[in-house]
Amino acid sequence: MRMRPRSIRARDTLVAAVIAALVLGVTAIGVDVAVRSAVKAELLRRTQVDARRVSGGVRDGTLEGRIRDESRGLVLIQVVEPGGRVTNATPAATDRPPVSRLWPPSNMRVQDFTECRGRWPDRECFVAEAIRVSTARDSVVVYAAARQPSYLVDGLLEGVLGSGVLLLAAVAAGVTWRVVGRTLGPVEAIRAQLAEISATDLSRRVPQPRGQDEIAQLARTANETLDRLERAVARQRQFASDASHELRTPIAGLRANLEDASMHPEDNDLRGVIASALRDTDRLESIVTDLLLLARIGTGGSAAQEPIDLAALAGAEVRRRSSDLKIVTELSRGVEVRGVRMQLVRLLGNLLDNAERYAGSCVTVEVGRDGGRALLVVADDGIGVPPADRERVFERFTRLDSARSRGTGGAGLGLAIAREIARAHGGTLRIEDHPSGARFALRLPLE
Repeated sequence: MRMRPRSIRARDTLVAAVIAALVLGVTAIGVDVAVRSAVKAELLRRTQVDARRVSGGVRDGTLEGRIRDESRGLVLIQVVEPGGRVTNATPAATDRPPVSRLWPPSNMRVQDFTECRGRWPDRECFVAEAIRVSTARDSVVVYAAARQPSYLVDGLLEGVLGSGVLLLAAVAAGVTWRVVGRTLGPVEAIRAQLAEISATDLSRRVPQPRGQDEIAQLARTANETLDRLERAVARQRQFASDASHELRTPIAGLRANLEDASMHPEDNDLRGVIASALRDTDRLESIVTDLLLLARIGTGGSAAQEPIDLAALAGAEVRRRSSDLKIVTELSRGVEVRGVRMQLVRLLGNLLDNAERYAGSCVTVEVGRDGGRALLVVADDGIGVPPADRERVFERFTRLDSARSRGTGGAGLGLAIAREIARAHGGTLRIEDHPSGARFALRLPLE
């Protein structure tokens, strides 16, 4: 089974150690080859000098007795006859057997070679040169051999280099382990904190390191996500609380009427009880319908979008309504947008409902262009909306007129639905400054 380190820290450490070992191993091999080549080249140079000097003396007959040692024992020189007898030698090579049994062939007068003998720990290796010299009686071979340093023979050089590779690889692994550990420390702190955060306590935040590196950006992003999640959960809880409160009112009214009619049937008008129950049921149905619409808007459902003439849509909606208020229209033709017709009709209807509820005597509907966007304005001449409340009115179940009862007013979902529809169509819905009353401005992308 293939085993892999589970943590990033362990994987990075293993990778660093392997890479360091490979690089250092190749370097160590190169150093070993270079050292051996340099040492052998120097030893061979010395043996060549001495071998040529002695072979010249043998050739001209001036060599007699012991050979003068000019290398202070570094180079062993011997003159050997074909039978293996040493006729002349340097003092260090006098009592030794022939340096080598290698005899240059007839077609080769000079031969360089390396020869080893013995076993560890007494093993010796020589870099040597053999020169065959013809004399009056026969031919002899002049051997000049230089002993290789022990660290090249007994593997000490390779051992030192190998130990160095392992040591440096271990150092690289240790440094990587420490550096990666310090680097990932904040990540572990972030992970541990996130693991402790639950849906019941979203106020906690992950520790945020200083700086602008990727980990600091991760911490900031995590905290920003937690901020958004906390706000979303808070809105969801508030929405659930408000929805249950809104639904409780018509349900309580319906239950009270039915219980009263059941306990005192002789004192109640059946028609009146039924009419009151139907009003509560209608209000309950309206709230549930609005809640379902809010849940569906912007979910990318199957509602088909189509080109829509905004002026025609606004004109049709105004003509459909029956109101005691005066509705003034200023509709520019040819302003087309792309959207879901029923949703845009609902948006305009909610704005008109709101305007009619607060208007003094007149409501204005305008359609035109504002730069590269379509503009739909619904304005009234009522009390207006204070600047501090211009965003709050778009929150769900929000009512600014506290005197208005739930029985006569809306549930506070109309403007929230209108803004969600605008956002689902890539547009904006805001309250703008107006000399008198409120001015709701919808901007949508042009078709």
